[in-house]
Order: sequence, then C-alpha cells, then structure tokens
Amino acid sequence: MPLFGKFKYGGKNVISGSDAGAIAAKLCRPSVISAYPITPQTIIVERLAEMVNNGEMKAEMVKVESEHSAASVQMGAQATGVRTIGASCSQGLALMNEILHVISGLRLPCVMMVANRALSAPISIWNDHSDTMASRDTGWIQLHCENNQEIFDTVIQAYKIAEDKNVMLPIMPCFDGYILSHLYESVNVATQSQVDNFLPAYKAVHHYLDPKRPITIGSVAPPNCYTEFKFQQQKAMDKALKVIKKVNSEFSKEFGRSYGNGLVEEYKLKNADTVLIGMGSVCGTIKSVVDKHKGVGLLRIKSFRPFPTEDIVRALSNAKRVAVVDKAFSFGNAGPLFTEVKAVSPVKKINGFIMGLGGRSITEKDIEFVIKNAGVEKNFWVNVNE
Repeated sequence: MPLFGKFKYGGKNVISGSDAGAIAAKLCRPSVISAYPITPQTIIVERLAEMVNNGEMKAEMVKVESEHSAASVQMGAQATGVRTIGASCSQGLALMNEILHVISGLRLPCVMMVANRALSAPISIWNDHSDTMASRDTGWIQLHCENNQEIFDTVIQAYKIAEDKNVMLPIMPCFDGYILSHLYESVNVATQSQVDNFLPAYKAVHHYLDPKRPITIGSVAPPNCYTEFKFQQQKAMDKALKVIKKVNSEFSKEFGRSYGNGLVEEYKLKNADTVLIGMGSVCGTIKSVVDKHKGVGLLRIKSFRPFPTEDIVRALSNAKRVAVVDKAFSFGNAGPLFTEVKAVSPVKKINGFIMGLGGRSITEKDIEFVIKNAGVEKNFWVNVNE
C-alpha cells in the first residue's frame, strides 16, 4: 500500500517536514539507509522504513545500535560507490562527531538530514541550532530550510551538489525540529521522472571499495601530505559556492522554484537601512514583521557552510544597521552566525540577538525588539529571565 494512502506524486500534498524529507530522499533512489531514531528526527526514519517495507523504495535499511554506528554504516556504504541517506539531530549528531570528520575527509558525498534540536544539558527535545553549529567545522556543507517545501527541494538538490565532481563533500539539509519536522504544510511533490531528469543515477567518480580491485581508503597521512588533504577540502568548499548557485538555478528551471541564489535569500533589501539576518524557520516570522515596516529587510542565510562571504558583503552594501538573530550560542563568545557575519560585514553598526534556545517561542514582539535595537553597541539575550 502506498505511503499515506491517497498520497499523490506530481501535485500538492499536506505533509510534515519529516515526510517531505523522507519522500524526497526516496525519489533520489538511495541504495542504503542508515539512521538511528532520535526525537524529533524519528518520523523520517519511520517513513523510510515504511517505504522500504511496502516495496515503494528499493533500498537496504541497516538497523544499528547508535548514531555513531549509523554514521559509520553510511560512511562504509557510500565508500562502496552507492548513494546513501541518513538523518539525525542533537545528541545523536554529537555522538556522530568523530565519523562526520572522517566522512568529509574521505570526500564521500553523503546526504544526512538534520531536524535541528537543542543539545543537553539540561535535556531538551525542542528546537534550536546548537547541534549543527557544534558540527560546523566537520567539513560538511550545511543548507538551512525555512519551510517544508524547501526541505523537499533541498534534499533533492543536496545530492546533485554533493556528488558534483568539483565538490565531493557530504551535506546536511537542516530544518527546525518540531517547528518544521512535525508541522503540516502544503508541499508540491515531484514525480519520479522529474527527479530522475534532474538528478542522474549516482556513479562514483573517485576510488571506491571493490573486491575486484582492492584498495585502502582512509590510511595514515604523514606530515608531508596531510595539509594538502585539508587544503583540497577547503578548495572543494570554495567550489561548492558556485555549484550550489548552479544547482539552485537548474532546479528552478526544472521545477519552477528557487531559494534566492541558493546561498542567501534577499527579502526587501532594496531600500532597507536596517537589515536582519537569520537562518531557518524564524525567517518566516521575520518576514511577517518586516512587511509592517519601511526601510527594514531580511537577509536569510541558506548556506552556513560554505559561508557565503561575498554574497553577504554585497547584500549589506547599502545597510546602515545590521541585527543578527542566532538560535545557538558559542559560550565565552557570542552567537555563531553573528560572529561570522560580523567578521565580514561592511557595516560597523552590527549586533547579535540570542533567542529561541531550547524551543522557546520567537514572537513578532521579539522581532520588533530586534528591529528597535538593531546596530546598537550591545548584544542581547531576548526574552530571558535574568
């Protein structure tokens, strides 16, 4: 029986963000699924398991005992030259940390969805960006989604970006746990033929494990060559900036949808003196408040890794005040997004706002506070009991 009963491809369906990600992954024809369930990512794993069980999806689903093992299995499967899919969040993503570095260092184009959730302690099953911010230096591309349609589209784009011969890096399509993972929205779901036309079958372009021609992958690199490996990873990240834009443009031609230039989305920036910057679902709330003001705009960061420095500098060229909204915090410093934007910002009046940690609601009133205090010589923790 098809998933969701009356669910139809090639049209609009009211589905959750988790459903959108799982269905998109299925349409990309991965051969191996490796994921360990953790709230709020669990529905993704359930949907993939259902589709394999009822014959909709021809893939091997590997059951593991932890997220560390899930990442290890995905790494091993991808190293044999097949397309894979994974999913995790929060403590699960943290447990994977060792293997995340290995996957990127081996230049394996894995795709792993992340339903963003706060890190412990104290335990929180609700949303913020602390999990992916803690993973920002693992060598994975990170693309952050604003809504369920974007989740569906980004998962499909992710494979084409990661598997590009100039990139060959793993990628995380990221979306806010519960706020999107469990939210039901109208999503235009593509047909299998549409996705096949956009995304060719995967063919490994570099060395992969094959009993007929034995090789070693991931061997020791002495000091005389280790730096070159890391340098090549960074060069690939640099090239990914252009590839992400290219894939976003190609996707627009095929499906009629795009997300800014693929790296950033500019919203009412043309005459904006005050610019707010954010990532993820909070940008929907910011847009609704921006609509009530003159001279205020939003720059939504879709690609946190690679960081779109040139696009940010260009977008802020006419701004007088900049406010950066972070749903994570780097202890002893400031918000991760704020510190990176500030480092490249041509605008001197820039400050950061910490909000939404552990799933705390971000209201329009909170965004009004951000606009009112944008660019002052102080960073703020918004809606916090001191």
